[in-house]
Amino acid sequence: MLNRSNQILDREAIQSKIKRIAFQILENNYQEENLYILGINGGGAILAKKISEELKLISDLKPNFLSVEINKSSPADSKVVLSDKVQNSEKSVVLLVDDVLNSGKTVFYALRPLMEMNLKKIETAFLVNRAHRSFPIAANYTGIEIATTIQEHINFNWSDEGFGVYLE
Repeated sequence: MLNRSNQILDREAIQSKIKRIAFQILENNYQEENLYILGINGGGAILAKKISEELKLISDLKPNFLSVEINKSSPADSKVVLSDKVQNSEKSVVLLVDDVLNSGKTVFYALRPLMEMNLKKIETAFLVNRAHRSFPIAANYTGIEIATTIQEHINFNWSDEGFGVYLE
């Protein structure tokens, strides 16, 4: 059961953050022909799809969505699998998306296959930035930055019932 008193973002706030992130991405990449939006499995993939959809609504950009499969509980030992190839990599911009940036560990290891490509640019986007970094990962685009303790958790509910972001 969801405790609505712990809700940080509701549906309207999340949509507003996604729209703002999409405009920021457009502002920095409006001349790019090859934009790939890669969503890390789970909430990152859902968020990446929503950002892609918003970019298509507000611009002529035609972002390519790819999913990134990685074991979030042990990313160092996990094989990272992209759902498709990045075509024409030297002329491609990749936006790596996850729902929460905490320590940076998942994103750090998710970058492995991207580092083997000769990409034009890599950027990152997160709906929530907790800023408990232990890995050198920066957020280019952030919906909200929240000061939390390391013991607290951010939970996303992407279903119609209770759609939102919660602090537990």
